[in-house]
Amino acid sequence: MALNFQQVVEKIRRIGASVQARQQVVAALRSDARSRLESWAHKPAELGGKVERARQIDPGLRCAIPLDEALDTSWPEPARLGGATLIAADGSEIAPDRHAAVSYSLVNVGAIVLQPGSGRAPDVITDSQLLFDDELYTQTGMLTEEAVQQRRDIAERRLLLDLAPNYPAPVITLTDGPLELWGGKGGEPEEYRRNLETYKSILSQLRAREVIVAGFVDKPAADLVVRLLELAGMDENELVDLRTRHPLRGVSDRWLFGGLLGPGQRSAVFGLQSGSRTAYGGDLALRFFYMNVGDPVEPVLVRVEIPGWVADQPDQLNLLHATLLEQCRVMGVKPYPYPLHRAHEAAVVKLAERAQVEQLLTLELRRNGGEMETGSNKQSAKDLKGRTGRK
Repeated sequence: MALNFQQVVEKIRRIGASVQARQQVVAALRSDARSRLESWAHKPAELGGKVERARQIDPGLRCAIPLDEALDTSWPEPARLGGATLIAADGSEIAPDRHAAVSYSLVNVGAIVLQPGSGRAPDVITDSQLLFDDELYTQTGMLTEEAVQQRRDIAERRLLLDLAPNYPAPVITLTDGPLELWGGKGGEPEEYRRNLETYKSILSQLRAREVIVAGFVDKPAADLVVRLLELAGMDENELVDLRTRHPLRGVSDRWLFGGLLGPGQRSAVFGLQSGSRTAYGGDLALRFFYMNVGDPVEPVLVRVEIPGWVADQPDQLNLLHATLLEQCRVMGVKPYPYPLHRAHEAAVVKLAERAQVEQLLTLELRRNGGEMETGSNKQSAKDLKGRTGRK
């Protein structure tokens, strides 16, 4: 037996014994967060000044930026403003594996196009990019998993850009996860910079075509607005140590807005302060709002990220709001945008498909006299019958 269950069970019992005390602490923190929200709700300009001063101290600060709405604003579900074409894209990736017999990478993107009310069946498109040999390297070495993920995000947006002009406007494009291109901290700075410029170019082209762009974050764990409320309570001297000050830790935005937004309602639109904020200027500025896609019994809070050009156009914002609610309801008691669900199904590379790709690649290399290696001994040991663990 690899797992010391006695040790784990003892820790679980200690966790159970501390539950009541922890719940009391969390209840007090939630009460504090709600009070701060009420006190600062109508002071966005003053709060915005605090965020700017904090950003000067720590440019990597992540929090919400108040704009011109009260923090506790709740917008009702808008009336349907007519039909829209929905294009959702999702991707999966296989990073180079030094333990494998043949080194390659694969980025697979699935997209689905829906035209509600048209009577047309959804269009399903798959784009599969196989990378081999020199394509696996950057200027500083082999592609990292982070770099492959960035290429996946770019491939998703590029496919949306290619598809959008082929369908009637207005067009709404959806991807799963944040709108911000992730990475750049522990990876290769130059590779990230190039990927970011490519990504922003695609966003700008979507803007030129008046496409409504959104990233859907299911069950968000971020504390962006809560972090803003933490800043609100800090004086100038405390801002210097803001990285170590988390007086509301344990309170999430999901809880905060779960008690504020009724079914179908959305929050105010906030800006996003992050280390990459300066890279997304003007129409590309990162914005987000929270939305309750649940029912009166159980709120389900999601975060929707949008670029500045969508946030600044009320008609586009309302159309996105109404459309997302409609598509989430298609999934019943587990609300999630139906087009994203279908795009994920198209994007996933199954284990049998991966094995087939590796087999075809191996056979082709051998057929043409290519140099072949064997998998690592470590991988061989992992593949032994009965070995099911992962490391």
